[in-house]
Amino acid sequence: MSTPLLLLDDTELAGVVGPPAFRVRQVKRWLYEVAETDPRAMTDLPTTLREHLSTIGVSALETAEKRLGDGGMTVKWLHTSAGAEIETVLMRYPRRTTVCVSSQAGCAMRCPFCATGQGGFARQLAAGEIIEQVLVAARWLRDEAGGEDGDAPRSPTRIGNVVFMGMGEPLANYTAVVGAVQRLRSDCGIGARHITVSTIGIPDRIRTLANDAPPVTLAWSLHAPHDDLRDRLVPPNRRWPVADVRSALHDWRSAGGRRITIEYALIDGINDMPELALRVASIARDLEAHVNCIPLNPTGGTAYRPSPHGRIRAFVSALREAGANATLRQNRGAGIDAACGQLRARHGLEHRTR
Repeated sequence: MSTPLLLLDDTELAGVVGPPAFRVRQVKRWLYEVAETDPRAMTDLPTTLREHLSTIGVSALETAEKRLGDGGMTVKWLHTSAGAEIETVLMRYPRRTTVCVSSQAGCAMRCPFCATGQGGFARQLAAGEIIEQVLVAARWLRDEAGGEDGDAPRSPTRIGNVVFMGMGEPLANYTAVVGAVQRLRSDCGIGARHITVSTIGIPDRIRTLANDAPPVTLAWSLHAPHDDLRDRLVPPNRRWPVADVRSALHDWRSAGGRRITIEYALIDGINDMPELALRVASIARDLEAHVNCIPLNPTGGTAYRPSPHGRIRAFVSALREAGANATLRQNRGAGIDAACGQLRARHGLEHRTR
Protein backbone atom coordinates (compact mmCIF):
# COMPACT_ATOMS: atom_id res chain seq x y z
CA MET A 1 0.00 0.00 0.00
CA SER A 2 1.41 3.39 -1.03
CA THR A 3 2.21 6.08 1.53
CA PRO A 4 -0.12 9.12 1.12
CA LEU A 5 1.53 12.17 -0.37
CA LEU A 6 1.10 14.28 2.78
CA LEU A 7 3.19 11.80 4.76
CA LEU A 8 6.17 12.09 2.40
CA ASP A 9 9.13 14.37 3.05
CA ASP A 10 10.61 16.43 0.21
CA THR A 11 13.06 13.73 -0.87
CA GLU A 12 10.40 11.03 -0.88
CA LEU A 13 7.97 13.29 -2.74
CA ALA A 14 10.60 14.02 -5.39
CA GLY A 15 11.08 10.30 -5.87
CA VAL A 16 7.35 9.83 -6.45
CA VAL A 17 6.87 12.86 -8.72
CA GLY A 18 10.07 12.43 -10.72
CA PRO A 19 11.83 15.01 -12.91
CA PRO A 20 11.85 17.83 -13.77
CA ALA A 21 12.45 19.34 -10.32
CA PHE A 22 9.86 22.09 -10.70
CA ARG A 23 7.10 19.45 -10.70
CA VAL A 24 7.68 18.93 -6.97
CA ARG A 25 7.09 22.64 -6.36
CA GLN A 26 3.88 22.44 -8.37
CA VAL A 27 2.62 19.44 -6.42
CA LYS A 28 3.50 21.06 -3.08
CA ARG A 29 1.58 24.19 -4.05
CA TRP A 30 -1.52 22.09 -4.70
CA LEU A 31 -1.08 20.10 -1.49
CA TYR A 32 -0.22 22.87 0.98
CA GLU A 33 -1.38 26.20 -0.47
CA VAL A 34 -4.53 25.07 -2.28
CA ALA A 35 -5.15 22.12 0.10
CA GLU A 36 -6.28 19.98 -2.83
CA THR A 37 -7.08 16.34 -2.08
CA ASP A 38 -7.67 15.10 -5.64
CA PRO A 39 -4.52 14.91 -7.82
CA ARG A 40 -6.71 14.82 -10.92
CA ALA A 41 -7.64 18.46 -10.16
CA MET A 42 -3.98 19.58 -10.25
CA THR A 43 -4.47 21.06 -13.68
CA ASP A 44 -0.93 22.26 -14.42
CA LEU A 45 0.47 18.72 -14.10
CA PRO A 46 0.66 16.27 -17.01
CA THR A 47 -2.27 13.89 -17.22
CA THR A 48 -0.05 10.85 -16.69
CA LEU A 49 1.42 12.33 -13.49
CA ARG A 50 -2.04 13.23 -12.19
CA GLU A 51 -3.23 9.69 -12.72
CA HIS A 52 -0.10 8.31 -11.08
CA LEU A 53 -0.56 10.51 -8.00
CA SER A 54 -4.24 9.62 -7.77
CA THR A 55 -3.29 5.96 -7.35
CA ILE A 56 -1.13 6.95 -4.38
CA GLY A 57 -3.60 9.28 -2.71
CA VAL A 58 -3.12 12.50 -0.77
CA SER A 59 -4.66 12.11 2.67
CA ALA A 60 -3.53 10.18 5.73
CA LEU A 61 -6.56 11.26 7.77
CA GLU A 62 -10.15 10.16 7.36
CA THR A 63 -12.78 12.36 8.98
CA ALA A 64 -15.12 10.26 11.11
CA GLU A 65 -17.08 13.05 12.75
CA LYS A 66 -17.53 16.81 12.68
CA ARG A 67 -19.29 18.93 15.27
CA LEU A 68 -20.16 22.63 15.24
CA GLY A 69 -20.59 24.81 18.30
CA ASP A 70 -20.81 28.46 19.30
CA GLY A 71 -23.13 29.25 16.41
CA GLY A 72 -20.75 27.73 13.89
CA MET A 73 -17.75 29.67 15.17
CA THR A 74 -16.11 26.56 16.65
CA VAL A 75 -15.64 23.33 14.68
CA LYS A 76 -14.24 20.04 15.97
CA TRP A 77 -13.16 17.15 13.77
CA LEU A 78 -12.54 13.58 14.82
CA HIS A 79 -10.09 11.98 12.40
CA THR A 80 -8.88 8.42 12.14
CA SER A 81 -5.49 7.40 10.82
CA ALA A 82 -3.87 3.96 10.94
CA GLY A 83 -6.04 2.91 13.84
CA ALA A 84 -5.57 6.12 15.84
CA GLU A 85 -8.25 8.69 16.67
CA ILE A 86 -7.25 12.36 16.52
CA GLU A 87 -9.20 15.53 17.30
CA THR A 88 -8.71 19.01 15.84
CA VAL A 89 -10.49 22.26 16.71
CA LEU A 90 -10.99 25.37 14.59
CA MET A 91 -11.89 28.59 16.41
CA ARG A 92 -13.19 31.49 14.38
CA TYR A 93 -13.20 35.11 15.51
CA PRO A 94 -14.22 38.28 13.68
CA ARG A 95 -10.64 39.14 12.71
CA ARG A 96 -8.73 35.88 13.01
CA THR A 97 -8.93 32.11 12.80
CA THR A 98 -6.99 29.64 14.93
CA VAL A 99 -6.66 25.89 14.48
CA CYS A 100 -5.71 23.77 17.49
CA VAL A 101 -3.87 20.64 16.38
CA SER A 102 -3.04 17.37 18.13
CA SER A 103 0.55 16.14 18.15
CA GLN A 104 -0.19 12.68 19.59
CA ALA A 105 -3.11 10.29 19.62
CA GLY A 106 -3.91 10.50 23.31
CA CYS A 107 -1.45 11.70 25.96
CA ALA A 108 0.88 10.02 28.42
CA MET A 109 1.18 12.98 30.83
CA ARG A 110 -1.83 11.81 32.92
CA CYS A 111 -2.93 15.21 34.23
CA PRO A 112 -6.02 14.23 36.26
CA PHE A 113 -8.18 17.21 35.27
CA CYS A 114 -7.69 16.68 31.51
CA ALA A 115 -9.85 14.32 29.45
CA THR A 116 -6.98 13.54 27.09
CA GLY A 117 -4.73 12.56 29.97
CA GLN A 118 -7.46 10.38 31.43
CA GLY A 119 -7.81 8.57 28.11
CA GLY A 120 -4.18 7.44 27.94
CA PHE A 121 -1.65 7.35 25.11
CA ALA A 122 -2.06 5.54 21.76
CA ARG A 123 0.81 6.64 19.49
CA GLN A 124 2.86 9.49 18.08
CA LEU A 125 1.62 11.39 15.04
CA ALA A 126 3.75 11.93 11.97
CA ALA A 127 4.50 15.47 10.83
CA GLY A 128 2.19 14.96 7.84
CA GLU A 129 -0.69 13.93 10.10
CA ILE A 130 -0.22 17.15 12.08
CA ILE A 131 -0.05 19.27 8.92
CA GLU A 132 -3.13 17.64 7.45
CA GLN A 133 -5.22 18.74 10.44
CA VAL A 134 -4.46 22.32 9.43
CA LEU A 135 -5.28 21.60 5.79
CA VAL A 136 -8.67 20.06 6.67
CA ALA A 137 -9.57 23.21 8.59
CA ALA A 138 -8.30 25.37 5.73
CA ARG A 139 -10.52 23.53 3.24
CA TRP A 140 -13.55 23.92 5.48
CA LEU A 141 -12.96 27.65 5.82
CA ARG A 142 -12.57 28.05 2.08
CA ASP A 143 -15.42 25.83 0.93
CA GLU A 144 -18.03 26.14 3.67
CA ALA A 145 -17.41 29.11 5.93
CA GLY A 146 -16.45 31.15 2.89
CA GLY A 147 -19.92 30.65 1.45
CA GLU A 148 -21.81 32.16 4.39
CA ASP A 149 -24.05 35.11 3.72
CA GLY A 150 -26.91 37.03 5.28
CA ASP A 151 -26.77 37.03 9.05
CA ALA A 152 -24.26 34.18 9.30
CA PRO A 153 -21.09 34.88 11.30
CA ARG A 154 -18.15 36.16 9.31
CA SER A 155 -14.43 35.69 9.91
CA PRO A 156 -11.33 35.36 7.71
CA THR A 157 -11.40 32.36 5.39
CA ARG A 158 -7.71 31.52 5.77
CA ILE A 159 -5.90 29.98 8.74
CA GLY A 160 -4.20 32.73 10.69
CA ASN A 161 -2.79 30.89 13.71
CA VAL A 162 -1.81 27.33 14.60
CA VAL A 163 -1.57 26.23 18.22
CA PHE A 164 -0.14 22.88 19.33
CA MET A 165 -2.61 22.60 22.21
CA GLY A 166 -4.70 19.60 21.17
CA MET A 167 -4.18 16.00 22.19
CA GLY A 168 -0.73 15.10 23.45
CA GLU A 169 2.47 16.71 24.73
CA PRO A 170 4.15 18.29 21.69
CA LEU A 171 7.70 18.12 23.04
CA ALA A 172 7.29 14.39 23.69
CA ASN A 173 6.90 14.03 19.90
CA TYR A 174 9.74 16.42 19.27
CA THR A 175 11.02 15.49 15.80
CA ALA A 176 7.57 15.36 14.20
CA VAL A 177 6.47 18.63 15.83
CA VAL A 178 9.59 20.50 14.73
CA GLY A 179 9.14 19.08 11.23
CA ALA A 180 5.51 20.18 11.19
CA VAL A 181 6.44 23.70 12.35
CA GLN A 182 9.03 24.00 9.60
CA ARG A 183 6.56 22.82 6.94
CA LEU A 184 3.85 25.13 8.23
CA ARG A 185 6.23 27.99 7.52
CA SER A 186 7.83 26.86 4.28
CA ASP A 187 4.91 25.09 2.60
CA CYS A 188 1.75 26.57 4.16
CA GLY A 189 2.99 30.15 4.52
CA ILE A 190 2.18 30.49 8.24
CA GLY A 191 4.77 32.65 10.00
CA ALA A 192 6.51 31.56 13.20
CA ARG A 193 4.90 34.39 15.17
CA HIS A 194 1.52 32.80 14.38
CA ILE A 195 2.52 29.37 15.75
CA THR A 196 2.33 28.43 19.44
CA VAL A 197 3.76 25.23 20.96
CA SER A 198 2.34 24.27 24.35
CA THR A 199 4.21 22.09 26.83
CA ILE A 200 4.00 20.90 30.43
CA GLY A 201 7.73 21.68 30.53
CA ILE A 202 10.48 19.31 29.34
CA PRO A 203 13.68 21.29 29.99
CA ASP A 204 16.09 19.69 27.52
CA ARG A 205 13.53 19.89 24.69
CA ILE A 206 12.78 23.54 25.49
CA ARG A 207 16.47 24.36 25.19
CA THR A 208 16.94 22.57 21.87
CA LEU A 209 13.70 23.93 20.40
CA ALA A 210 15.20 27.42 20.28
CA ASN A 211 17.87 26.11 17.90
CA ASP A 212 15.86 23.56 15.92
CA ALA A 213 12.73 25.56 15.15
CA PRO A 214 11.92 29.12 14.11
CA PRO A 215 11.00 31.53 16.93
CA VAL A 216 7.52 30.28 17.76
CA THR A 217 5.59 31.30 20.87
CA LEU A 218 6.05 28.86 23.74
CA ALA A 219 3.20 28.19 26.17
CA TRP A 220 3.98 26.61 29.55
CA SER A 221 1.08 24.68 31.09
CA LEU A 222 1.87 25.59 34.69
CA HIS A 223 -1.42 25.13 36.63
CA ALA A 224 0.36 25.28 40.01
CA PRO A 225 3.25 27.54 41.10
CA HIS A 226 4.97 25.15 43.53
CA ASP A 227 6.02 21.52 43.37
CA ASP A 228 3.82 20.09 46.13
CA LEU A 229 0.65 21.04 44.29
CA ARG A 230 1.99 20.66 40.77
CA ASP A 231 3.08 17.08 41.51
CA ARG A 232 -0.63 16.32 41.94
CA LEU A 233 -1.95 18.28 38.97
CA VAL A 234 0.87 17.66 36.47
CA PRO A 235 2.48 14.30 37.34
CA PRO A 236 5.60 14.81 35.13
CA ASN A 237 6.52 17.64 37.52
CA ARG A 238 8.05 14.93 39.73
CA ARG A 239 10.66 14.49 37.02
CA TRP A 240 10.81 18.09 35.77
CA PRO A 241 10.06 20.38 38.74
CA VAL A 242 9.12 24.03 38.47
CA ALA A 243 12.63 25.37 39.07
CA ASP A 244 14.12 23.22 36.30
CA VAL A 245 11.50 24.35 33.79
CA ARG A 246 12.00 27.99 34.77
CA SER A 247 15.73 27.64 34.17
CA ALA A 248 15.10 26.16 30.72
CA LEU A 249 12.69 28.96 29.89
CA HIS A 250 15.32 31.54 30.83
CA ASP A 251 17.67 29.80 28.40
CA TRP A 252 14.91 29.85 25.76
CA ARG A 253 14.61 33.62 26.09
CA SER A 254 18.39 34.10 26.07
CA ALA A 255 18.63 32.07 22.86
CA GLY A 256 16.25 34.47 21.15
CA GLY A 257 12.98 32.64 21.69
CA ARG A 258 9.78 34.62 21.46
CA ARG A 259 7.65 35.51 24.46
CA ILE A 260 6.39 32.86 26.85
CA THR A 261 2.77 32.36 27.80
CA ILE A 262 1.87 30.72 31.10
CA GLU A 263 -1.30 28.64 30.85
CA TYR A 264 -3.18 28.30 34.15
CA ALA A 265 -6.41 26.31 34.47
CA LEU A 266 -8.38 27.54 37.49
CA ILE A 267 -9.74 24.64 39.57
CA ASP A 268 -12.23 25.22 42.37
CA GLY A 269 -10.55 25.13 45.78
CA ILE A 270 -7.35 23.61 44.39
CA ASN A 271 -5.21 26.27 42.74
CA ASP A 272 -7.35 29.43 42.76
CA MET A 273 -6.36 31.00 46.09
CA PRO A 274 -5.01 34.60 46.18
CA GLU A 275 -1.69 33.50 47.72
CA LEU A 276 -1.10 31.24 44.72
CA ALA A 277 -1.83 34.14 42.38
CA LEU A 278 1.06 36.03 44.02
CA ARG A 279 3.42 33.12 43.37
CA VAL A 280 2.27 32.82 39.76
CA ALA A 281 2.79 36.56 39.30
CA SER A 282 6.34 36.24 40.64
CA ILE A 283 7.10 33.53 38.07
CA ALA A 284 5.53 35.59 35.28
CA ARG A 285 7.53 38.69 36.14
CA ASP A 286 10.74 36.67 36.31
CA LEU A 287 10.14 35.18 32.85
CA GLU A 288 8.55 38.33 31.37
CA ALA A 289 5.66 36.05 30.52
CA HIS A 290 1.98 36.62 29.90
CA VAL A 291 -0.45 34.65 32.10
CA ASN A 292 -3.43 33.14 30.32
CA CYS A 293 -6.04 32.13 32.90
CA ILE A 294 -8.44 29.40 31.80
CA PRO A 295 -11.57 28.38 33.70
CA LEU A 296 -11.34 24.60 33.98
CA ASN A 297 -13.54 22.96 31.39
CA PRO A 298 -15.74 20.11 32.64
CA THR A 299 -14.77 16.55 31.80
CA GLY A 300 -16.29 13.25 32.82
CA GLY A 301 -14.64 10.96 35.33
CA THR A 302 -13.05 13.61 37.55
CA ALA A 303 -14.03 15.42 40.73
CA TYR A 304 -12.29 18.62 39.67
CA ARG A 305 -14.60 21.57 39.01
CA PRO A 306 -14.07 25.04 37.54
CA SER A 307 -13.57 27.91 39.92
CA PRO A 308 -16.61 30.16 40.53
CA HIS A 309 -16.70 33.34 38.46
CA GLY A 310 -16.06 35.56 41.47
CA ARG A 311 -12.94 33.67 42.45
CA ILE A 312 -11.71 33.68 38.84
CA ARG A 313 -12.06 37.46 38.67
CA ALA A 314 -10.30 37.82 42.03
CA PHE A 315 -7.42 35.62 40.87
CA VAL A 316 -6.92 37.59 37.66
CA SER A 317 -7.10 40.87 39.60
CA ALA A 318 -4.51 39.61 42.10
CA LEU A 319 -2.18 38.71 39.23
CA ARG A 320 -2.48 42.17 37.72
CA GLU A 321 -2.09 43.96 41.05
CA ALA A 322 1.10 41.95 41.61
CA GLY A 323 2.52 43.22 38.34
CA ALA A 324 1.74 40.32 36.00
CA ASN A 325 0.35 40.74 32.51
CA ALA A 326 -2.74 38.52 32.75
CA THR A 327 -5.90 37.84 30.77
CA LEU A 328 -8.85 35.49 31.07
CA ARG A 329 -9.25 33.22 28.07
CA GLN A 330 -12.64 33.19 26.38
CA ASN A 331 -14.22 29.76 26.79
CA ARG A 332 -14.90 28.28 23.34
CA GLY A 333 -16.26 24.90 22.29
CA ALA A 334 -17.25 23.51 25.69
CA GLY A 335 -20.68 22.51 24.38
CA ILE A 336 -19.11 20.12 21.86
CA ASP A 337 -16.25 18.89 24.07
CA ALA A 338 -13.82 21.01 22.08
CA ALA A 339 -12.48 23.28 24.81
CA CYS A 340 -9.06 23.10 26.44
CA GLY A 341 -8.63 19.78 28.24
CA GLN A 342 -11.73 18.16 26.75
CA LEU A 343 -10.32 16.37 23.70
CA ARG A 344 -10.54 12.62 24.01
CA ALA A 345 -11.65 11.23 20.60
CA ARG A 346 -14.89 9.68 21.83
CA HIS A 347 -16.28 8.41 18.53
CA GLY A 348 -20.01 7.80 18.22
CA LEU A 349 -21.29 10.55 20.51
CA GLU A 350 -24.36 12.47 19.40
CA HIS A 351 -23.08 15.18 17.10
CA ARG A 352 -24.05 17.89 14.68
CA THR A 353 -22.57 17.72 11.20
CA ARG A 354 -22.57 20.15 8.38
